[in-house]
Amino acid sequence: MEAVFGMALATIILTSMAAMAASSASPTTFVFGDSLTDVGNNNFLQYSLAKSNYPWYGVDYEGGQATGRFTNGRTVGDIISAKLGISSPPPYLSLSMNDDALLKGVNYASGGAGILNDTGLYFIERLSFDDQVQSFNKTREAIKAKIGSEAATKLLTEALYFIGIGSNDYVNNFLQPFLPDGQEYTHDDFVGLLIGTLGQQFQTLYQLDARKMIFHGLGPLGCIPSQRVKSKKGQCLKEVNLWVLDFNSKVEKLIASLNRRLPRADLTFADTYSDVLDLISNPTAYGFKVSNTSCCKVDTRIGGLCLPNSKLCKNRKDYVFWDAFHPSDAANVVLADKLFSRLFPKASSPAPTLSH
Repeated sequence: MEAVFGMALATIILTSMAAMAASSASPTTFVFGDSLTDVGNNNFLQYSLAKSNYPWYGVDYEGGQATGRFTNGRTVGDIISAKLGISSPPPYLSLSMNDDALLKGVNYASGGAGILNDTGLYFIERLSFDDQVQSFNKTREAIKAKIGSEAATKLLTEALYFIGIGSNDYVNNFLQPFLPDGQEYTHDDFVGLLIGTLGQQFQTLYQLDARKMIFHGLGPLGCIPSQRVKSKKGQCLKEVNLWVLDFNSKVEKLIASLNRRLPRADLTFADTYSDVLDLISNPTAYGFKVSNTSCCKVDTRIGGLCLPNSKLCKNRKDYVFWDAFHPSDAANVVLADKLFSRLFPKASSPAPTLSH
């Protein structure tokens, strides 16, 4: 799955959504990603092993029920959306192609997904980034049929596209000793493969009318619980973090190149590596006690998710991590409140004026 730094992705996503909300526009948003932004797509994949539609996921969500979100409660997106009066885009697999909800945006994110199609192969079923782009194309055709080509093109070129993917290409591919990519490629070769593939995916989205794309860089993967257990003293894995920084640098250069070459392209690279590293390195500064292990006592040998027979910590608000990969509801609340206060210091309405 994916790590706490994905919380920052939701921050970037909702910053843009908030700006649109503040201008009284109803934001059309299309979300692509992995388990940090999956709001239930994998629930509809019968054979997927990357699911969170069971206890203890959702234990702190409204009604105490699992929804397919990979946390004990809300995502950052849920919290900010509620403050702004904006509903998060529904999961693609929950919609029919004649659903009016398509016009307001769709979430294609899938737990276990990666840039590469073979990433997360052992989850049996998941929507890779290529699968998500193909699903978006189907949505695009449905929107054209519903409102006409001209109106559809206007809607799609003005929409926001949020992309947070790549963590699984490391955690559930390159870093797994029993999978071929980690054996066949040096990191230089592997990151080259990722960047080349990602570049083609960006261009495909562009050809499908996507213009305003926000890509969230990876955070310190070497510091998540599933990686710390590989260290003799439970420390961050420095080599992994260096690889992540290399990936981020190359994606940033890729995006700059695409912006120069593609007319009216507006791609943004969102780098929050340092912010998330600080959250993990200095948890007490954010009101937490533990950031090196998870609240749910997981077994990283069998995946690191919070299974129904897992034991929970006494106080879930003390932990940055819920399971070996994902942030807790409490961590999401801190990030969401901090973001909201920074954006809207004098907030008094569902869609207050954005602070610059």
